Amino acid sequence: MAVRYQIAGTTAATISGSIESGVRRGALVAGQSLPPVRELAGALGVSAGTVAAAYQSLRQRGIVETAGRNGTRIRPRPPLAPTRSALRLPKPAGVLDLSAGEPDARLLPDLPRLDLRPQRGYGDAGPIPELIELATARLSADGVPVPALTVTGGALDGIDRLLAAHLRPGDRVGVEDPGWANLFDLVAAQGLTPVAVPVDEQGPTPEGLSAALSAGVGAVVVTTRAQNPTGAAVTRARATALRAVLRTHPDLLVVEDDHAAELAVVALHPLAGATHRWAFVRSVSKPYGPDLRLAVMAGDEATLTRVEGRMRIGTGWVSSILQQGVVALWRDDTVAARIDRARDSYARRRSALRTALSERGLSSAGNTGLNVWLPVPDETVAVARLRDTGYAVAPGSLFRLATPPAVRITVSPLSDGDIEPLADAALDAVGGAPRAGYAV
Repeated sequence: MAVRYQIAGTTAATISGSIESGVRRGALVAGQSLPPVRELAGALGVSAGTVAAAYQSLRQRGIVETAGRNGTRIRPRPPLAPTRSALRLPKPAGVLDLSAGEPDARLLPDLPRLDLRPQRGYGDAGPIPELIELATARLSADGVPVPALTVTGGALDGIDRLLAAHLRPGDRVGVEDPGWANLFDLVAAQGLTPVAVPVDEQGPTPEGLSAALSAGVGAVVVTTRAQNPTGAAVTRARATALRAVLRTHPDLLVVEDDHAAELAVVALHPLAGATHRWAFVRSVSKPYGPDLRLAVMAGDEATLTRVEGRMRIGTGWVSSILQQGVVALWRDDTVAARIDRARDSYARRRSALRTALSERGLSSAGNTGLNVWLPVPDETVAVARLRDTGYAVAPGSLFRLATPPAVRITVSPLSDGDIEPLADAALDAVGGAPRAGYAV
């Protein structure tokens, strides 16, 4: 067994290091089960406690996860830097990739030509005044209070710093289920314990949030609009109900992720200020381009002070050159018009796909955002059948903790002519028994 899994070592550290090496090289792949503790201990000639300690270390760092009766397995996206060959599974020729969750590159604005100021030094680094002024105005117009504001290297970077500043390994954090796969990975990498908060079309349910609070979470992360993967958006009524629940736990850290920003087709109903500790994060990646690693973060002064203090002893600050680029984009009326067209284009494609699926008797979710969430009886079968008919979609297992199987379909690469054939393929993928010869 040790040879089969390419695991070696005589101490917990060397055994866990061997498993890490296998993950980096692609010898141990996402979802692959590891040997039972006693079995591996016998094969390596060590105690069961040594192997158990190695597995515990890997779990604490988010590399493996406990899979119930299936034992221990490699997480879908462990926080390791893989070799280039293992970064992404190859797609067969002719397959349309609807799995990435990225914006349509054809709709992104051109980057501005900047008349750059002299570079800033260590002493005067930080958010530039022009960005602070524009971000404050934009957030305030959406009803977000801005008692303090800072800039981070993207939404996930900001959430990472927030959780690290307020929680410790072993603490519990409420996450949406289904929810953002990157957030699940981050929670695992920090050694935190995720507590599922069910989501419907109006966002997290009040009952689910109450249950998470009763379970002792120290923080909760909510997507206000264009929730990934379901497209849920918090309505005014739902925000009121969630605020009532949150007021019973005033010391809870509430993190809101508004990653869709200008691409959202619905009004914002923030939870900001419902507790003493909160942060509202808005990145520029979806509307303006994934390579623009910048997010603005509003929040209470104490919370943002912790984030900025942690940044100072790490990356320091977000490049002022990048900040100047975002300011130029925000001030350009032609860019704003282009973003509006992109917003409408995503909405049209998303609505057309959901209508086509509905006409075939398939229920889906996706009122906002770039994705459609399609429940299926069996993810493995659905993903394989869609791939065989020319469409790569993301398995729902990446995005869910306790909710039923589904697949996520990103609408960004779709043309009008793709909608009907894709809906036909989806119907075939979810109906009937597996095709003859197909190994489940």
